[in-house]
Amino acid sequence: MLYNTPRAYGLVTILFHWCIAVLFIGQIVLGIIMLRLDDQRRVFELIQLHKSIGFVILALVIPRIVWRLAALSPDLPAGMSKAERGAANLSHAALYGLMLALPLTGWVLVSISTLGIVTLAFGKVLIPNLPLAPSDAAELLWSWVHAILAFGAAGLIALHVGAALWHQFVRRDGLLVRMLVPGREEHTGGTR
Repeated sequence: MLYNTPRAYGLVTILFHWCIAVLFIGQIVLGIIMLRLDDQRRVFELIQLHKSIGFVILALVIPRIVWRLAALSPDLPAGMSKAERGAANLSHAALYGLMLALPLTGWVLVSISTLGIVTLAFGKVLIPNLPLAPSDAAELLWSWVHAILAFGAAGLIALHVGAALWHQFVRRDGLLVRMLVPGREEHTGGTR
């Protein structure tokens, strides 16, 4: 099953979800590692990898958002309160916003850096900087913005994972399983 139904996710949504999730979480971990290393040569290599993966995420998230807007979205599990539904919708919107904002703020950060280091994605593809004037003050500002968004994303991802596990193992409504298996529907009975 490629497409979503009112009660199940299709393969396209599942692949987008897990590809971006793995890359996104990897980026957060990579960012933390980069901040803790003293070896400047290794940091430079990791920054280049971080930028490369960021552009892959940006390339995936744009069609992911288009797919999310165009495709049918499965209903939330029965038995969720209005507040739970609102929190789920708000957290998903925030995740989509962060999936877009983090690569873009990273691109801005690279573009305004006074170091003038080019981005060669995976050592192969030259990614041009945005037409912005380099500035130490702007670089510091965007560095903070990028970091704050990354830490916010880490917290939101932890909340998202916790909610998925809670739905799967406490409420037992099959919410997690339907993001793992295309066409798999959740249980309609809610809490058992």
